Amino acid sequence: MPWNNQGGGNNQGPWGGGPQKPGGQNPWGSGQGPQPPRPPEIDKLMSDMKRRYGSFMPGGGKSGRAIILLIILLIGGWALTGFYRVNAQQQGVVLRFGEWVRTTSPGLHYHLPSPIETVLTPEVTRENRLEIGFRDIQGRSAARRDIADESQMITGDENIVDIDFVVFWRIADAGAYLFNLADPDETIKVAAEAVMREIIGQTAIQTVLTEGRQNVQISVRQKLQDLLDEYKAGVRVREVQLLAVDPPADVIDAFNDVQRARQDRDRLKNEAEAFRNDVVPRARGEAAKLVAEAEAYAQEVVNRAEGDASRFDQVYEAYKVNPKVTKERIYIETIEGVFSNIEKIIIDDEGGGVVPYLPLQELKRSSGEGQN
Repeated sequence: MPWNNQGGGNNQGPWGGGPQKPGGQNPWGSGQGPQPPRPPEIDKLMSDMKRRYGSFMPGGGKSGRAIILLIILLIGGWALTGFYRVNAQQQGVVLRFGEWVRTTSPGLHYHLPSPIETVLTPEVTRENRLEIGFRDIQGRSAARRDIADESQMITGDENIVDIDFVVFWRIADAGAYLFNLADPDETIKVAAEAVMREIIGQTAIQTVLTEGRQNVQISVRQKLQDLLDEYKAGVRVREVQLLAVDPPADVIDAFNDVQRARQDRDRLKNEAEAFRNDVVPRARGEAAKLVAEAEAYAQEVVNRAEGDASRFDQVYEAYKVNPKVTKERIYIETIEGVFSNIEKIIIDDEGGGVVPYLPLQELKRSSGEGQN
């Protein structure tokens, strides 16, 4: 063999004695001296490793079971982080890897734990106020700064009007509000201004300044809501208020003069209408009264004439039957009519003078005056 010393049979291989050094020893140790330890075998090495480190491996005793239990608890705790609560004034917007998947109502809900799904809970009951045409000056009560580019608009009769208004709105669908529009607040502002310009462009300036303001507010709110619904903005417009509707500052004095002239015209017109309403009915009443009196008088005259004619016919018929008696009766009636209204003195020829009489007419007249 190659490891054997061909010069002698006492030489050993690489793990035994080799060529001897002077003094009777080889470089690996003498065959007759102490032997070096042999390297551990593979099975023994694996056995030692298992004995020393087996407690840290699964199935390696109580410590292994504790690690498994710890892993299970960690997974369970991670799963429990998916529960979330939405308050009464909020809506829950669930995102899956950043993409909006659903919107939840107030209450207790569950989503896949982060980072798979996350949730946003914006407030949806807060009243938002959008100013157009002006800006409130901070720290100064009732002070506003006019924004001419936003406030000046052309009316339907080609006049210019300066309008300051506010829009009150709330979030109706939080998911649509956050993800359907890049800049919801700016979109609402631009849409409100565009709708207001459209409505004012169809309305006369006098209507906007006086009795038409309420109709303008209602029309703008409805049209703005329809437009935002078309954009799927997730916004509900609660109210639109016109705070100031005035002509431009450059012509406001002339415009006020025109307004005062119109007010004077309306006042005079109303006074004339009131005078007319007082005089015309009275004149019509008096005319109707005169007509009624004339008709009554005409009827009275006609009836009297008819009665006289009828009486004459009756007298004539009686006269034809007995003329003497009729003449005497006519005479007596005539004398009675003549003497009924004059004072009379009776003289008795046979008695030889004036007959005393009681002044019954004077007594009757004095009695009537005493009663009055």
